Amino acid sequence: MTPRRRAAALSALVLAALLTALAGAVPAQAAGYRYWSFWEREDGRWTYATQGPSQVRPSDGAVHGFRFAVSEDSADADRPRGGADFTAICGTTPERGDRKRIALVLDFGTRADAPSGEAPPARRAVCASVPTDASTAEALAAVAKPLRYDTNALLCAIAGYPRRGCGEQISTAGKGGGATETEETEETDEGPSLGLLAGGAVVAVLAAAAVWQVRRRG
Repeated sequence: MTPRRRAAALSALVLAALLTALAGAVPAQAAGYRYWSFWEREDGRWTYATQGPSQVRPSDGAVHGFRFAVSEDSADADRPRGGADFTAICGTTPERGDRKRIALVLDFGTRADAPSGEAPPARRAVCASVPTDASTAEALAAVAKPLRYDTNALLCAIAGYPRRGCGEQISTAGKGGGATETEETEETDEGPSLGLLAGGAVVAVLAAAAVWQVRRRG
């Protein structure tokens, strides 16, 4: 192989290494789902429900919650925020033998989790007085219409929120409008990081040095 061909081959190898390093520097984006999660209150703590709201038939005094958010799975799901005391929510609703009272906490989430062009309503805590054999879904329908379901009976919207979409998959690296639960952040385009540019410059210098060394030996 001639010195010029050796230099070209070495340059190609260094370029391939540089492209591999640049690709590895791009962080992977985890996939999540935007949906309403269902929770049950037990011993003062929220527990992710193992059944859907249409299958659960709670007793009088139960506290159930719904939270709209972007989550990767049930272990990652955001819990309903704020107070969840049955007496505080249903204390003024009289007890009746032919009905039961279910306290419902409806957390519509943050703007960061909201679909594009929508803003989440304020959190609600309401008391549903329903027949004794009613499910949580029926209790929800009594106090938070309109509800929206998809063809697989997945709960898509509570009180009309969100207007569109149902459990769609999105990247958790850029949820919704970019606002957190406590503050808003301004998005800026800062370009490649300094470390990435410096790494590229080092590889380029090494490539040039290698080519020069091959030519010098030839």
